[in-house]
Amino acid sequence: MRYTHLITGAALALSLALGPVIAQNADAAKGKGKAKGFAVESGPPGPVPRLPDGKPDLTGIWNGQRTVTSEEPPMLPWAEKVVAQRRATLSSEDFEARCLPGGPPRAAPYHTSLVSTPNLVLMLFEGNTHMYRQFYVDGSKHPTDLKPTFYGDSRAHWDGETLVVDTIGFNDISWIDAAGHPHSKQMHLTERFHRRDFGTLEISIVIEDPGTFTKPWTMSRQASLETKMEMTEYVCNENNQDPEHLDAAHKK
Repeated sequence: MRYTHLITGAALALSLALGPVIAQNADAAKGKGKAKGFAVESGPPGPVPRLPDGKPDLTGIWNGQRTVTSEEPPMLPWAEKVVAQRRATLSSEDFEARCLPGGPPRAAPYHTSLVSTPNLVLMLFEGNTHMYRQFYVDGSKHPTDLKPTFYGDSRAHWDGETLVVDTIGFNDISWIDAAGHPHSKQMHLTERFHRRDFGTLEISIVIEDPGTFTKPWTMSRQASLETKMEMTEYVCNENNQDPEHLDAAHKK
């Protein structure tokens, strides 16, 4: 298969990239207080590009978001049990391992392309299922008849130099992170995207979900601009050996 080496290499990159994040989230789940992320290199220097209306232009290919800091997830008892169960079965129920959408705010190590216009910002994902998100910056409101989906419905506005994205309408299937933290259909996600300079994108996240957490869960991430590559094709189902291994782990 022509994609064999691509997928095998991508799987290895995923494992290496997520190692510190999984450990960080596992520590947080065990109640070890605020979990520190790890150092993230800034991208190339320079001024922030601008859209015709003067707002920051977020357009570019960004490497996988890396966690800088994350508070301890304030889970309700049922959520704590779910995380413990998923840890015991080596995350064998992870939908992403079966090429299903991850859903935000879960971050993958693959690249993400942002395309900015005055009324819409698109987020295109290189990995997994080549999914996308749409951030409407046109003053519109969330529809009142939303059907639960993996990525929800996102409406955005500018707060000075920061794009604030408000997302609701989630299903309760996806995992918040690789550690397996769950969420309910009540999840309300607020993300703040701030292009600090030409090559550095800062993302702050607030997860509000009274069905899963006792209080909002906050974290911050950072991504760097890629200037010497284009988005590549990734075929998740091609040579995907995860299900067989995870099913075996689940049976132990």
